[in-house]
Formats: sequence, C-alpha cells, structure tokens
Amino acid sequence: MIIGYGRQTPESLESRIEGYTSQARNMGNQERFTVYDLTADGGPRPVGTTALRIDHYVRTAEYVILLGSEGRGRGLASEATRLTLDYGFHITQLRVIWLKVLEHNIAGIRAYQTAGFKEVGRLRRAGYWLGAECDEILMDAIPDDFPGPSAVRNLVEG
Repeated sequence: MIIGYGRQTPESLESRIEGYTSQARNMGNQERFTVYDLTADGGPRPVGTTALRIDHYVRTAEYVILLGSEGRGRGLASEATRLTLDYGFHITQLRVIWLKVLEHNIAGIRAYQTAGFKEVGRLRRAGYWLGAECDEILMDAIPDDFPGPSAVRNLVEG
C-alpha cells in the first residue's frame, strides 16, 4: 500500500503498478534512468528510477525519482539525483531542472539539497500528507550550479 505521500486514500500495489504502466506508455519526452545499488550482494541490483520530463520548447525539465525501500537511507537518492542533473545540464543542455516535494518529506528535501537543488518557493496547501493538507515545496537547479567537467561524460568516455 502507498499511503501518505500526497494520496488521500490508500492505494493497492496492483493499482499503483497499473498506474506506472500507464505512465510508461506516455513517456515519449522523458529521459529515464535506472538506479542501481552497486554494493548489493551478488552484484548490481536495480532499486529505483529517475526521470527528466523535458519540455523541449523551453529546454527545462521536471525531475522525478522513485526509490524502493531497499534503496533508501544510504545516499543513493542524492547520488542518482546529482548524476541526473549532470546529464541534464552537461549532455542535454537544459536551462533549468525543477521539482515539487511535499514539505513533510524531509529525507527527500535533504537528498535534493545535497545534490544541488535549492528551494525557490511554495504552493501553499497544494498537497496531502497522511490525510492533512500541506505545502508543496518548489526546488530548482541551474547549470551555473554545476560547473566543471561532467561526471557522466567522464564515465561514458572513460
């Protein structure tokens, strides 16, 4: 069950999987990446995804990350976010990458800040957390915050 992260009512795993399947069919303008746990016993194991929902007309993108429970609490969110920002700015040449996060998602906010996002505003009472209204925090990152060589380019060109 997913409950509390913006939902007013619980959602079954089957319903959420169908929702993800529907989203996947409509993702033609998204760059998607799989997040791997490289320290897992038995070798690398997928633990989540990141995505950039790109608006090609204005060269901006919304950032989205989904991590399973086995991928949380170990810095993977910050690292995956940083690498996705690096890709967005150094490879795709985006002008700004932004996100919205519920104010009670303290771990998410900390991971986004560690990766380079900055708070730029709030949508007051725009979300729900455990059935109660809450603010959504707007965060963004710009290329000026990521100078120097690209870690992504270095990994690929090796």
